[in-house]
Amino acid sequence: MDLNQRITAFSKLGLFLNDFLSNTTKSDMTLADTQTLQIEFAEVLKTATRENAWFTPEHLQMALSSWSESLTETSLKNWTSAYNFDTNLESKRVAVIMAGNLPLVGFHDFLSVLISGHSVLAKLSSDDKLILPYLAKVLIAIEPLFENKIEFTEGKLAAFDAVIATGSNNTARYFEYYFKTKPHIIRKNRNAVAVLTGNESTEELELLGDDIFRYFGMGCRSVSKLFVPQDYNFDFFYKAMFNYKDLLNHHKYANNYDYNKAVYLMSLFPILDNGFLVLKEEENFSSPISVVFYERYDNLETLKTYLDEKTDQIQCIVASGFDQKEVGFGQAQKPNLSDYADGVDTIAFLLKI
Repeated sequence: MDLNQRITAFSKLGLFLNDFLSNTTKSDMTLADTQTLQIEFAEVLKTATRENAWFTPEHLQMALSSWSESLTETSLKNWTSAYNFDTNLESKRVAVIMAGNLPLVGFHDFLSVLISGHSVLAKLSSDDKLILPYLAKVLIAIEPLFENKIEFTEGKLAAFDAVIATGSNNTARYFEYYFKTKPHIIRKNRNAVAVLTGNESTEELELLGDDIFRYFGMGCRSVSKLFVPQDYNFDFFYKAMFNYKDLLNHHKYANNYDYNKAVYLMSLFPILDNGFLVLKEEENFSSPISVVFYERYDNLETLKTYLDEKTDQIQCIVASGFDQKEVGFGQAQKPNLSDYADGVDTIAFLLKI
């Protein structure tokens, strides 16, 4: 396959997702068994929700909708046009160790490996082991030449040329040792932060709620910490968060909220609380589920310097008019294809292995 064939195949996968989400067959798909694939995919999603309560139907739809919007021919061509794809590139076997904190969190690596012309050997997280293999089945139905380029394994990785691994700071140390002789990308814990000035509109703060609560705040692009002025009034912030009060209806979120609040109260830590979200003043970036850390700053220039020194812990910064690389309110969970995890250009890495 050349690059155009690969782009066409993935754009048709995007059409499949779009048709599935709209419960129609609107696109000009040539798959004879599209309806059967859609019925089977619906069952896969139901099973995924049963096996992982964090994967709610709403969040599954969010993830699928996001990828249906990204997997268009225009988006894929714009993304790949920034690179020189050598038609004589030797196809390598790339092992990808995927996280499972969000639905399809490993799809970008899966896409990147295949769009680059390599083969993927994917080791799935037990928390997200159903959806990607089924989409791979659809992709192969669209373009049978992918069949020999996709493999999923539950066992020990073997016979690969390079590796992309995502895990915690702890597992990253093992990955770096184990894969030290192979070309690799090793990803660690990162979080998104938000910089507030006190001048945000109600609409902006409500959009910030998406950045905090979407996927229950479990993603590396989820805002887990706020930076606020010394005299910041959290009443406006909490009022804007009220739309997310129904999170307490989710038993796993509610359990985390009750547990973390109890731990802080028993430890006599000063906290702010609105009944479903705890705010705690804390220097760390990674907060537990149902908790957002905050830190006060004196001036924005000093804060910029501080955040520049902490870039290895920050996935993105949500703000308005703070930094050239900032992400707008409500956009943290909507990355573009070129928004690479940890700021490491996956395609550039894959084209030079």
